[in-house]
Amino acid sequence: MRRPITVALVDDQALFRTGIRMLVSSQPDLKFVGEAANGVEGIAIAASARPDVILMDIRMPVMDGIESTVAILSAADARGGVRPKIIVLTTFDLDEAATRAIRGGASGFLLKDAEPEFLLAAIRTVYAGTSVIAAAATRELFEHFDSQPGAEPEPQAFTTLTSREKDIFLLAARGLSNSEIAGGEFLSEATVKTHISRILSKLSLRDRVQLVVYAFEHRLVE
Repeated sequence: MRRPITVALVDDQALFRTGIRMLVSSQPDLKFVGEAANGVEGIAIAASARPDVILMDIRMPVMDGIESTVAILSAADARGGVRPKIIVLTTFDLDEAATRAIRGGASGFLLKDAEPEFLLAAIRTVYAGTSVIAAAATRELFEHFDSQPGAEPEPQAFTTLTSREKDIFLLAARGLSNSEIAGGEFLSEATVKTHISRILSKLSLRDRVQLVVYAFEHRLVE
């Protein structure tokens, strides 16, 4: 029998923490291992409980979720351990704080009012190695960056991609899965996965969430 996925929560609202603790504890494949009320306490929980996945609020007293995320991942790297997967929780569809958290190492973000089933699925998804973005957030992501000062439309690193890699980049940036890309492009999923890995390497991106942010920052998606 596989061991359960261990989960910790960092949020300054006691009632919200209680709800999430009960939700996670109700799942046979998940185990709730700790909670914290601010970013500093979150660092301590991450060090002591070593959770697989951390749900991290952005706006908290003492230390916010962005600083805490960076500190937790840096500490994991320093000790040579496995990095926990961090899902940032926000009350806004998208703001600069969410994208800063992603750049800081978070595996994605969700709205705090997400459906319970979606939150549980997100925990399992990031643990398996796939990043997540709040449902319907791609549109807000586009609108956010579209309102910002203009950026170079095609950065130098992007020009190093082959024509095929650019096609797959754009499909991934629109939120298509490997299987969806494979079906539309008449490729195997393994081939698509290889292309995605090369794209991430060439653009110095960590995962697909950063790929989406990169695409919208540089106006590469219409």
